[in-house]
Amino acid sequence: MALDIRYARSGGVSIAYQVVGDGEVDLVYVPDYVSNLVYGWETPYWRRFYEQLAERFRLILFDKRGTGLSDLGGHFPALETRMDDMRAVLDAVGSTSTVLLGSHDGCSMAALYAATYPERTRALALFHPVAHDPTLESALEAGEALEELAVLRDQWGTQEFSDELLEEGAPSLYADPNAREWFANWLRVGASPAVAYALNRAWFEIDLRHVLPSVRVPTLVLYRQDAPLDLSRDAEGHARDVASQIRGAQLMRVSGSDRFAIFLSLDIPEEVERFVAGEAIPEVPESVLATVLFTDIVGSSAIAAELGDRSWRELLEQHHALVRRELTRYRGEEKDTAGDGFFATFDGPARAIRCADAIVAGVQALGLEVRAGVHTGECEVHEGKVAGLAVVIGARVAAAAQGGEVLVSQTVKDLVAGAGLEFEERGEHELKGVPGSWRLYAVADVAAHGRSAGAGS
Repeated sequence: MALDIRYARSGGVSIAYQVVGDGEVDLVYVPDYVSNLVYGWETPYWRRFYEQLAERFRLILFDKRGTGLSDLGGHFPALETRMDDMRAVLDAVGSTSTVLLGSHDGCSMAALYAATYPERTRALALFHPVAHDPTLESALEAGEALEELAVLRDQWGTQEFSDELLEEGAPSLYADPNAREWFANWLRVGASPAVAYALNRAWFEIDLRHVLPSVRVPTLVLYRQDAPLDLSRDAEGHARDVASQIRGAQLMRVSGSDRFAIFLSLDIPEEVERFVAGEAIPEVPESVLATVLFTDIVGSSAIAAELGDRSWRELLEQHHALVRRELTRYRGEEKDTAGDGFFATFDGPARAIRCADAIVAGVQALGLEVRAGVHTGECEVHEGKVAGLAVVIGARVAAAAQGGEVLVSQTVKDLVAGAGLEFEERGEHELKGVPGSWRLYAVADVAAHGRSAGAGS
């Protein structure tokens, strides 16, 4: 098997990848937390697992941004940016219909990709996914989780700390001294202490409950049987929760009882192969997960009356040119323009927020004030047009914003966890034509955190 390592460029960052096997069906493995494409093959654990996958698929492996052999790019990225890295790898190898196999932390990226690009996803397999963990949420609110993360950062890579992780998560490996030594090295070559901290904090904060119902591809949820003492360790409970939120998802128990180390279940490659073989390739979907952005000029009628038709038209042309420039920069897709307002979609919420901030800041030089609203949800697609409740919510969020403010929904706030964005709570709002009450947040200090990060983040 060829083990050559290549690099795909993604937003100025190099992502290491390799292709193994020549199967007719492509499968990309989305790794759990850390990985290293060289060191993984030097252990019998990962080698056996990789070889089993490569016998059945054209196996695509990669190191996530900031882990293993891949660049970090200056700061820890948002989930959507890490998803883009995987897309860049799949583009580099010419994979347009791919089976996604995610493990633990990798499940978030795999699920988001499947919901965002269903036309490019043949099937989705998730090993020990978590949609939302109230235990971790409570620990974060109480500050306990941050204390644990600080310990992780300070002790990362030490034999003692890796032993603790292994004893808790994979006791069958902990019993072998050679495995303990290997695992410590796996952590060391997989990520730096800072990246390990950021990865785990992002994992604690991300909430997939708004993403999973938008997955419209054949999905297999895998778990091992265990007997945990608290909810955060209940692999089966979390797996059932995830499967219940994805339409038509199948739930399957696999061999083993360890909480992590997917490679210990060598039946997984065979089960994924059977699942894929039994499912028809999905048609182009009628709905996708998307982030919508609405903007409009505050007080436009009064400004137009003061300037007169000709001057107002010239100013509006400058405004439109600025908005379209920022949409191009942040990979937004203009969907509609009505008067002084724009409606655009993005494949990730962090980019939409940063685009909105750039627009809000940019129009100030024109003497204008813009308000913006951002929401992520399932959108209906018909002949290139986007509609549905998510679009209505996005418009209502924008209408609730003050001048010069970027307002986002709770869904957006949850999805950009770990992206370096800060928010100020704006309370619960009744959105016209939308059931229930919605908690909204204003983006704080985006100029410092967002524009400096660049369009690729």
